[in-house]
Amino acid sequence: MNCSEKGDKDMTRMWIVTALMMMGTGAWADEAAVRAAANSLAPDVKVTSIRPTPVAGMNEVVLNGQQGPMLVYINDRGTYAFAGELIDILKERNLTEERVEELTRVKFDSLPLDKAVKVVKGKGNRRLVVFSDPDCPYCRRLEKELAKVDDVTVYTFLYPIAHPAAIPKSKQIWCAADRGKAWTDYMLNGALPANKGDCTHPLDAVMALGQKMRVNGTPTLIFTNGRRIPGFAPADRIETLLQEAMR
Repeated sequence: MNCSEKGDKDMTRMWIVTALMMMGTGAWADEAAVRAAANSLAPDVKVTSIRPTPVAGMNEVVLNGQQGPMLVYINDRGTYAFAGELIDILKERNLTEERVEELTRVKFDSLPLDKAVKVVKGKGNRRLVVFSDPDCPYCRRLEKELAKVDDVTVYTFLYPIAHPAAIPKSKQIWCAADRGKAWTDYMLNGALPANKGDCTHPLDAVMALGQKMRVNGTPTLIFTNGRRIPGFAPADRIETLLQEAMR
């Protein structure tokens, strides 16, 4: 769950059980045919990779979509395709979800953390980045959950995409003497700092960063292992993901 300027587009979830085995007929993929099929499905989207899946005769095709990488599956001859989730039933793994996660990983140390609001909880040994909007209800829910997590330094990029009124609020928070306190006070209590928001701020740079990274909704969480989690997450899941990132 997240807040998005453009709105979320529901993707049909397809649980693949049998029929796929009937689609593949060749011993190897005709890459030109697979690419041509992908181009016919999405003529304005670039094909970035084609590789076989564990399902005989089916190939994973990665498309460089406007909202980020998209996966479709096309058979070796380029005559059948489906868009949905490929599930390994025996191993209980969502192969599509795992692949999208791999494709959207972030180089954490490349992020300009000096342009984020910094809040240290406890010793702050662990680190977490959040793209957040002051007027996003899911972001406010996330802050309540983050209050339950200890030993973490949270870097919040102010990313006001919900509506124009969120922009001056973001500026006021950034211009406060104690940005971390100003952010927490507003998200938990609705109290904005008493300033005009007319200081030098990094909002334009952060907006450009988010667009480059295709952060299309708030909140979006990024962990030190590069894992990106779009949408709200409860405290127990955040704790688990922080521990995984440390490992």
